Amino acid sequence: MKIYKLYETAKDSAERITEITLEERTHTPTGWIPSSLKIYPDKTQQKFYGFGGALTESSGYVLSKLPAKVRKQAIEAYYNPHTGNGYHFARLHMNSCDFSLGNWACVSEKDESLESFSMERTNKYIYPLASAVQSISREENSNVDFLLSPWSPPAWMKDNGDMNHGGHLLAQYKELWAQYFVKFIQKLAEQGIKISFVTIQNEPAAVQSWDSCEWSAKEEGEFASLYLGPALEKAGLDVKIYIWDHNRDLALERAEESLKVKNADKYIAGLAFHWYSGDQYKNIKSIYEKYPQLDLIFSEGCVEGGPRNGAWFTGERYAHNIINDLKSGASKWIDWNIVLDMQGGPNHVGNFCDAPILADEKAGKLYFQSSYYYIGHFSRFIQPGAVCIETNLTSAMTPATVSGHLTDEVESLAFKNPDGTIALIVTNTTEADFVYEFTVEEESGCSKPVYLKIPPRAIQTWILK
Repeated sequence: MKIYKLYETAKDSAERITEITLEERTHTPTGWIPSSLKIYPDKTQQKFYGFGGALTESSGYVLSKLPAKVRKQAIEAYYNPHTGNGYHFARLHMNSCDFSLGNWACVSEKDESLESFSMERTNKYIYPLASAVQSISREENSNVDFLLSPWSPPAWMKDNGDMNHGGHLLAQYKELWAQYFVKFIQKLAEQGIKISFVTIQNEPAAVQSWDSCEWSAKEEGEFASLYLGPALEKAGLDVKIYIWDHNRDLALERAEESLKVKNADKYIAGLAFHWYSGDQYKNIKSIYEKYPQLDLIFSEGCVEGGPRNGAWFTGERYAHNIINDLKSGASKWIDWNIVLDMQGGPNHVGNFCDAPILADEKAGKLYFQSSYYYIGHFSRFIQPGAVCIETNLTSAMTPATVSGHLTDEVESLAFKNPDGTIALIVTNTTEADFVYEFTVEEESGCSKPVYLKIPPRAIQTWILK
């Protein structure tokens, strides 16, 4: 197996997923090389199926304000498998979320018959975006699967009478809330959008100033097994149910508690998680090892605190999370808003964030962030159905790192693609070239060492053939 191609993105350079020659990054050793990177194609883990982003009302609204040509450019930048990042997944919200223009629900006033159910608000900005994404994917002989998540039931279904500030679903409305899911999914299907996955609740342990609702792990297990699962089944809908949809910190104990509920394992297909509590990857790895039947989806992450136009650390943060989530067993990785305005919104409570593409609506211009390119180093080269393989990066000394430790400063990830190629991603967040000895360790033997280097503050994707 030999190195076939190399793509690179580096700070303080013009390289943005740019193909460069092997000779440009080959190092001729003149002394001891303290670092080594080994990959093991025969040591495999989970299959991976692709990347995606969230098609929020805010993203749809921002894109609607752009010229049609620019709007299409943004969508193709994500979902075109030939010229863009080749996304295969998209997350939608049922009722409003914080990245909406305000609180709204498909049944805003009390109506236990659901006869007043309306898709008017969904159809204004969300559906057109979802439809455009699907059309582009189909035009390019690709596909997109949709994940649906609620932030809050209608206020009249909750004990606090408010879509915001947490609260709980009233017990008498559990069956009705399950039917609400069914109705929303059916309405989208009538318009050509098929939902493949649902999460029971976005961030069920959070009480937010925006759309939120609290659920215990037991309540999620009961809702899946007694209400939502049977309702989907009865309606003939092939939709998988995922629990948690919150941070890594409590993911393991939430999985354990939800699965204790009788028949929960019949209906719970997987667990979704976010990155906002930090690097607790060991919890995701533990779920992967303890519950191999559960599918693990990273379903949301963004850089908080407003837009960071031109920042480089944002891309590095994405790469760090992607590498460790995929090494921990994740089968899908879905980003948050695909596009936001230059304020990092709109957001109806001022919870502004960054996005891989920011849009200046007045100028009709897109700004591609480092995070967009860093994601692309994974999403463009790891094919759906690829298998994660083991990598081992070691170093006897790392003089350019801030902490003096290699961990988190230089990281690697590798996947064996269905076509037989291997995609190897290496990141360097130090301020100097990182030189390493590279070998492929197979059962049939070890390849001849090659000495390679990655520039400072850079990411590379190597394709081995």
